[in-house]
Amino acid sequence: TSRPALVRRPRTMLARGATVSLASRSTPHASHARATRVGRARVVAEASRTIDFIKYQGLGNDFILIDNRDSATVKMSSEAAAKMCDRNFGIGGDGVIFAMPPNDASEDYSMRMFNSDGSEPEMCGNGIRCLARFVSDLDAMPPKKYKVGTLAGLIQPEMRADGQVAVDMGMPIFEPSEVPTTLAATQDGKVVRAEMDVDGEKWLVNAVSMGNPHCITFGRAGGEADGPGLKLDEFPLSVVGPKFESHPCFPARTNTEFTQVVNRNYVKMHVWERGAGATLACGTGACATVVAGVLEGRVDRRCTVELPGGPLEIEWRESDGRIIMTGPAEPVFAGKYFL
Repeated sequence: TSRPALVRRPRTMLARGATVSLASRSTPHASHARATRVGRARVVAEASRTIDFIKYQGLGNDFILIDNRDSATVKMSSEAAAKMCDRNFGIGGDGVIFAMPPNDASEDYSMRMFNSDGSEPEMCGNGIRCLARFVSDLDAMPPKKYKVGTLAGLIQPEMRADGQVAVDMGMPIFEPSEVPTTLAATQDGKVVRAEMDVDGEKWLVNAVSMGNPHCITFGRAGGEADGPGLKLDEFPLSVVGPKFESHPCFPARTNTEFTQVVNRNYVKMHVWERGAGATLACGTGACATVVAGVLEGRVDRRCTVELPGGPLEIEWRESDGRIIMTGPAEPVFAGKYFL
């Protein structure tokens, strides 16, 4: 019988002339062991680039909270924050919020935030409630009021004994150039029931800033705004919302609140947030909605705003013009994230 021909094993060169067989005689067990060692080495390498986080949610508006009080520089880029917010490839969230050192002696600490698309908003109502609860939990403090510096100015959230967070949101801003909007004032220097063309349809809108821009509407001109009102259960938010967000009348883009009035003390609102899209709740949006409702004569100054994630209690005080927002903020889970 003939003997089988010898087969030469291919070889490849490594650094400094070392050689290794490409067709090694390793057993499945040896291959698995090597893969395990490689995997462990990779984890060890990645572990040197991690960041601690705790995820919080306020009525389903969810945020990744990071303690950044040891540095005036945020610990990640806006691009990294956007990846972190990805619900398939990251942790998932509507934004990343950083507890920062105070800017001056008037603050306890300050706030920076990146939306899920990497953009940086001036402030976030639900986010600041989560931030107050986050710092309170970290420092194991009894219920107290904090002074927090934001890009929208000083905001004062107060932890309550029942776990709710009441936030003094300050006074709404109406000057069109400060919202900002190119819509002209229609009522005492305010943009109230202004007509705005959106993809060929006329909507009646209100423009209010809570430190960030808001466009609030109760419906189309000659339609819902003057009749039965919007029916949010049937409203195509994902279709209409983006058209408002990037409307040329709002040069910095805008958050948009589509509102259905149930009675003078209770409204339903769905929001399309600038940089985040449809979310389950928006604190500044709830405040702006009550302001717009009062200006249009639809609601009282103390009003419950029901969002998809649950209700917020809003009071626009007549005595000093300040807005108080009250709602929950709850921790979800904590962990380490590989940067």
